Amino acid sequence: MSDLRNLDGLVPSALAPSTRKIVLEDYCLNADIGFHDFEIGTPQRLSVSVEVWVDEASFATEDEEAAAWNYDFLRTEIGKLAASRRFNLQETLVRAIYDLVAARKGVTALRVSSRKPDIYPDCAGVGVELASF
Repeated sequence: MSDLRNLDGLVPSALAPSTRKIVLEDYCLNADIGFHDFEIGTPQRLSVSVEVWVDEASFATEDEEAAAWNYDFLRTEIGKLAASRRFNLQETLVRAIYDLVAARKGVTALRVSSRKPDIYPDCAGVGVELASF
């Protein structure tokens, strides 16, 4: 096995990363969401995806836990938020998730989406998305 440290200084500057992204994709959870009578009080499956672009200082360069942008935070806090109250609209929940993540240190761009996968039998899901771009 080769020693990757031998590559130090060999990557051309034109190939230096220009963005850094953390992803939580298709996080499936149950949420009390929806405005129809049959939805109220009946939790539904919801799929949430979050893409977080972070600045260079917030993206680990060392193979150490302390250097990592904590994506456990995404899963834990989104789960808490979704369970904290009832939401009439996906738009409201996605906005709350967006604001929660956007307030974190080092975030330079953000995309948050949610999908209800069980609404229509002929669709993979219906949902909303917010993005900073």
